[in-house]
Amino acid sequence: MKRHDPASPAVARLRRTRRLMTLLFASTTAACLVVLAVVAVRIDAASRRSGLDHEVGSRAAGLSRAVWFDAGVLHLEPLREDELAQGAQALAVLQAAPGKPPSLRNVVPGRSSLPAEDRLDEVWRRVLDEQETVLDSAPSTTGGRLRWAAAPVWDGDRIGAAVLVGTELARSDRDHDLLVRWLALGCTALVCCAAAVGHLLSGRAMRPALRGLDQQEQFLAEAAHELRTPLATLRLTVERGGSSDEALRLVDRLSRLVTGLLARARLESGAQRVELVPLRLDQLVETTVEELPDHAGVTVTTEPVVVLGDPDLLAQAIRNLVENAQRYGGPAGSPVEVAVAPGLVTVRDHGPGVPLSDRERVFARGVTGAGQGTGAGLAIVRWVAGLHHGTARLTDAPGGGLLAELRLPADPARASSSSSHEGPGTVGS
Repeated sequence: MKRHDPASPAVARLRRTRRLMTLLFASTTAACLVVLAVVAVRIDAASRRSGLDHEVGSRAAGLSRAVWFDAGVLHLEPLREDELAQGAQALAVLQAAPGKPPSLRNVVPGRSSLPAEDRLDEVWRRVLDEQETVLDSAPSTTGGRLRWAAAPVWDGDRIGAAVLVGTELARSDRDHDLLVRWLALGCTALVCCAAAVGHLLSGRAMRPALRGLDQQEQFLAEAAHELRTPLATLRLTVERGGSSDEALRLVDRLSRLVTGLLARARLESGAQRVELVPLRLDQLVETTVEELPDHAGVTVTTEPVVVLGDPDLLAQAIRNLVENAQRYGGPAGSPVEVAVAPGLVTVRDHGPGVPLSDRERVFARGVTGAGQGTGAGLAIVRWVAGLHHGTARLTDAPGGGLLAELRLPADPARASSSSSHEGPGTVGS
């Protein structure tokens, strides 16, 4: 298969499309993985917190049933032998007489492992209010993060004490952070794999398009050679045979039409790029009209105008407008006026014109409208105008006839510089 030109606009568009497809594939995969990872992280955090709460709450509730009041005296002897007490990371008993703040008893491993006094008072109030096991996250006085459970101990019909059990959150947090890191690494690896797979799949999907592009470029190159060669031979034969000027004009027109159509096909397929350069529009129009086989009766009025454009394409558009006016602008030999103003080329004929309803339709490909143009020539004019970010339209000419306008963005800086050296001119044929 022929290797395509890496500088070709069509190849560049295909490569951009491939990169976009790869990016979309990787982005979609990344978004899905992020959603799943967030859900997994939240579920893990909730599960760990639930498990931790269940563990510390069950331990506190079990120990609160192991101690008891007897005649107002709290017996804590079972805490020294109970396995629940021995496995607790932090343990204390809050005991309070009616109307008095709680005091600490049986503190394990030491006072520094417990929350500050104001936090203990708050836990005690919650136990009295809720009359059941309460849970709270409170740091120890040394700054350690712990999860606490306080279970009430009843002294008759009142709560006389509460067993306070705490467990550190550090281990659970470390395990949770480890899961988050593994998820991040795994998601990153999967996104990279997805990007690689997406790039590979998009490359395979682009292969038929690249093959089609190569085949089209080859066809256009062969068509240009196969058509231009016989046309050149035909013109030479016509010249040697002493045929009429009309025959020569027809051959030249056919050659220009073939060249224009091939150039248009290459541009629209992306095999060729339009290069806009600063040029003198007035000089281009004058030269184009002078090169027409039959420029008798064509009057050109110009003033210095500089535009950014492709000289070959603009010459083709101007040639089509003038030939169209000569062919359909009234009887043979009818005058045609061409004028160049800043950003505007007008071609006026004195024919019957085009009905208002057909003035847009005649710019379509292959459309013949009201005896005005074959559609191919005017379609090329509209296409060239679009490539130059301009417009093309048909309007009624003052005093009768049709006025074709080709509007192009002007280069004001260059136009003003040119106009300071040259004034308007008129070229007549």
